Amino acid sequence: MKALSMKHLRYFEALALHRHFGRAAEACAISQPALSIQMKELEDILGAPLIERGARQISLTPLGTDFALRVRGILQAVEELGDLARASFGPLTGRLRIGVIPTVAPYLLPRIMKDLSAQFPDLDLRPREAITQRLVEDLIEGRLDAALVALPVSEPSLTEYPLFDEEFILVRPEWDANKPVPNPETLREMRLLLLEEGHCFREQAISFCKLGSALPRDLMEGSSLTTLVQMVGAGIGVTLIPQMAVAVETRSAAVAVARLPAPRPSRTIGLVWRKTNPLASQLAQMADLIRTSGTATD
Repeated sequence: MKALSMKHLRYFEALALHRHFGRAAEACAISQPALSIQMKELEDILGAPLIERGARQISLTPLGTDFALRVRGILQAVEELGDLARASFGPLTGRLRIGVIPTVAPYLLPRIMKDLSAQFPDLDLRPREAITQRLVEDLIEGRLDAALVALPVSEPSLTEYPLFDEEFILVRPEWDANKPVPNPETLREMRLLLLEEGHCFREQAISFCKLGSALPRDLMEGSSLTTLVQMVGAGIGVTLIPQMAVAVETRSAAVAVARLPAPRPSRTIGLVWRKTNPLASQLAQMADLIRTSGTATD
């Protein structure tokens, strides 16, 4: 009988994550029949079923659920052994999986990748864009090495490294350019366009406008800052966007921008990583370089 291998564990983790043989096989770069054979072999080794196979997707048995938690811990420990060796080399090298929130990625990520490639030529940067909650989950579970997010994330197992602050900018139709800039109380009476639920920037805008849980009935939502700004250009309402997004998002829209009255709303962008990550000192160096990239966009 074959022994349990790292290959078995990696394939099972992919299946536990995707809950679908086809998507898991694609993620593992193998054929679906090959993945099925490997999973059957794993169950034979353990002598118990891990997977309940349905017509459209799979689910985990109670044993499979517990097994998945142990597998993630094992794989994360193995990855950290590799990171420990990389840390002894000095500068960052090899694969680095970094997450970026959607209200940062389009505006800062291209510059970051260019600057990091110049500073660390042997670094294989693997960016992933997702909302904060997903990035934090992936960090904790070892699927990411670091993430660029708005602070704080308030997760005890993560190190938070502040990089820079940026203001929120008011975007309104261009024919409103000469009108007084509204204060938070006035904004509450206007048709405010916000990102859909799940985006931390949405919650920050709601907090500034002091909307609480009583959101206006005519509140409109969009899936991206681009959508919001274009809606403003069409005269549908007003919105707030981070300063780094202004140059990109307003260049093709009939809008006017204005700084809000003091105290102006802002956010802190930072890099976060697991406290147990052996690459902590290298990630701090990388964070300093990202700080320079971020402030250069102002």
